[in-house]
Amino acid sequence: MKGAAILGAGALLSKLLGVVYRIPYQNITGDLGYYVYTQVYPLYSALLILATAGFPIAISKFVAEKLAVGDIYGARKIFRVSAGVLTLTGFLFFILLWFGAPLLAGFMRDDKLVMPIRSVSFALLIVPVMASIRGYFQGHHNMVPTAVSQIGEQFVRVATIIILSYWFMKTTGDVYLAGSGAVFGAVTGASFAFILMLFFWRRNQKLQQKVWDETSLKNTYRQESIGEIARKLFYYAIPICLGSLVLPLMQLSDSFTVVSMLIRGGSDAEAAYELKGIFDRGQPLVQFAAFFATALSLSLVPAIAEAKALNQHRLIAARTELALRLTFLFGLPASIGLAIVAGPVNVMLYENDNGTMALTILAFTTIFSTLGITSAGILQGMGEVNLPVRNLLIGVVVKLLLNILFIPFFGITGAAVATVCAYMISTLLNLYKVHQLTGARFGLKDFFIKPFMAVMMMALAAFVARQVAEQGLADLFASARLYYTGVSLLAVGAGVVMYAVALLLSGTVRRVDLESTKAGRKIVPLLRKLKLLHD
Repeated sequence: MKGAAILGAGALLSKLLGVVYRIPYQNITGDLGYYVYTQVYPLYSALLILATAGFPIAISKFVAEKLAVGDIYGARKIFRVSAGVLTLTGFLFFILLWFGAPLLAGFMRDDKLVMPIRSVSFALLIVPVMASIRGYFQGHHNMVPTAVSQIGEQFVRVATIIILSYWFMKTTGDVYLAGSGAVFGAVTGASFAFILMLFFWRRNQKLQQKVWDETSLKNTYRQESIGEIARKLFYYAIPICLGSLVLPLMQLSDSFTVVSMLIRGGSDAEAAYELKGIFDRGQPLVQFAAFFATALSLSLVPAIAEAKALNQHRLIAARTELALRLTFLFGLPASIGLAIVAGPVNVMLYENDNGTMALTILAFTTIFSTLGITSAGILQGMGEVNLPVRNLLIGVVVKLLLNILFIPFFGITGAAVATVCAYMISTLLNLYKVHQLTGARFGLKDFFIKPFMAVMMMALAAFVARQVAEQGLADLFASARLYYTGVSLLAVGAGVVMYAVALLLSGTVRRVDLESTKAGRKIVPLLRKLKLLHD
């Protein structure tokens, strides 16, 4: 459990770093530069998943099995075969991306994307073999190297993105060069992470001896052939790989359809590129809100699996209800709140209010994406690993069809509606199956009415605070960006305070809920003194 916690914390921090850089990058390169990056990076992510996803887990599983019975030579052989297989797949996908760049850029309706696509392709030569080393460490129940290398990789990647994009914009003003420099961050980040993994490898003398020393146990166990090991790796890794691939496909569907459909709707190419960059402004905000659900789902899988193994059906239902209730209490106000302050937040983060309507609609993705992540964690804990993948894949198909239908008529607003509908359908399919499998009941009063009342009070407070702030701060700031920053912070602050008070006064959050956590127990006496807490 400690190892899983380290790995989970490293992954979450890595994802956080992978979201926050997008805002300064857009500020440096503008919407057109942001478009270049968001067109190319999902393509690389999808190919990287095809080349590596699932392999670290598969390698760690088979290595751990060999070591459990003392077959050190067998563990060494699994590592060597997996490293060779992943190096080969990485090289093949590098060739595909390098030589296929003109064709892919053509499909995206922008031939200038050839250079950025080729720039990112070099990472596919490094990351796959690094994945095999990470899997080997995990097989020894040592999660620290993987977590540290993930965080180090993101730090170097983000630094490269900011530095190279700024330098290219300053010296050339070419957004495609800046975009190429930004996506090249995947190469520098992967290189740094690989060096870190080699450092851990050399430092861990005991593990190094286990891996490379010939032992007297060599002939004690039946040794599998290279073909057998490769087949086992692919058999175990490919389902995980396909599951991981679905989410990048949602973004990749936008890369291949938004610009094309905007042009079909009458926009010229340059305007379509910039509109795609404006549409992608919403990604960091929606992804940031999903971190809560991601952290919750990491703890849900073992908790639900444990209850299922013990046949404790009431405990499964109780944990399911609590998890979904907490997610709803977070996701609903995040969606409504962002929709209310979308205009000021747009200016605060991106300097102007272009695409505010699309951002307002995209805000509602949060409620469905957070519930989708949590429900997927519940289904995985119940042993239904493939169901969330299937449902997300249905969402991707819906997204593609609605993009084609809506964008020519409604532009990026239509793309935003398509995104919300796609997540809504995949999430509702998850929730239906969760109800069937766990028997969880969602009471109308406690699960829906009380949270909605609290959110409406929050929305009213945020709206009033925004109106007051827009009037009161009008003459205080010369900069429109500073002015809207003040408006955004005051509106968000008022909404958060009102939501917390409303949750307590309505009894949506009770004393028993707070006392179930260490932090909650500390504030119970104060809340009771203020008469804000229901028993």
